[in-house]
Amino acid sequence: MAVLTLIQALNQALREEMRREERMVILGEDVGRLGGVFRVTEGMQAEFGEERVIDTPLNECGIVGAAVGMAMTGMRPCVEMQFADFIYPAFDQIVNELAKVRYRSGGQYSAPVVIRTPYGGGVRGGHYHSQSPEAYFVHTAGLYVVIPSSPAEAKGLLKSALRADDPVLFMEPKRLYRSAREEVSDEEYTIPLGVARVAREGADATLLTYGAMVGPGLEAAEQLALGGAELEVLDLRTLWPLDIETVLASVRKTGRVVIVHEAPRACGYGAELAAQISERAIEYLQAPIVRVTGWDTPFPFALEPQYLPDANRIIQGVQRVLKF
Repeated sequence: MAVLTLIQALNQALREEMRREERMVILGEDVGRLGGVFRVTEGMQAEFGEERVIDTPLNECGIVGAAVGMAMTGMRPCVEMQFADFIYPAFDQIVNELAKVRYRSGGQYSAPVVIRTPYGGGVRGGHYHSQSPEAYFVHTAGLYVVIPSSPAEAKGLLKSALRADDPVLFMEPKRLYRSAREEVSDEEYTIPLGVARVAREGADATLLTYGAMVGPGLEAAEQLALGGAELEVLDLRTLWPLDIETVLASVRKTGRVVIVHEAPRACGYGAELAAQISERAIEYLQAPIVRVTGWDTPFPFALEPQYLPDANRIIQGVQRVLKF
């Protein structure tokens, strides 16, 4: 097994799927000759040609609109949005067209489109390159929303997304692109969508998180264990559809819940998690659910470390539920 960065694992997944599926194409701004702004598609136009790795104009709405048409006629497009912050010009095409194809056609058509996009902070990108808009898309029926937390996870999840028959928004934590390294299997493998992962077992409290926040969550768990508190860390992987059974099984075991994400708190994904748990397992809760999140402000440049949840903030949240 090779030790890969997140970028290398994604590139490997894309290459393998392009070789496996001749109907697959990649399109987006600078994905061809440049290899993408973060170089995830580096070298792919040279291997597969300009008709399968397509440099597009700077037109997010047009890119997704073209991908919808391609998918409805039998192709399998993979779109790259340079940053999640740039996805909003394509919002109408994603929410009103792409996500509705199967429903509005009564199942006659599907739209197997994967939209890859880097999201989140940690790279000093400022407020136009650091946002976490996942909650907007979880709210949209008809979309999968998937966020990996490591290179091996990213490869397996992306391969499953590319084989899915419905649209997938695949959000990549850019702060992990080059900082995360791990062994990634050379053998063929996929990770099913809609299945959460127990990243660390514990009995005293449940931590629900995803993407770049899994690392700080595991760090917090290690520090808490020194004091005798065992934190169970769940990597949700697929935000929607949510693996609610794995979540509830952990909640029933621990009775205490902390939710961590770097998006703002108000109407964030954590609010939906808290509601689902309260509706389905309130009798098991021994303390109020605590959220550790970004702040309800534009993403700051100078105060980025204060905005993003870290192990210390997570520990404080866990201690609140343990002391209740």
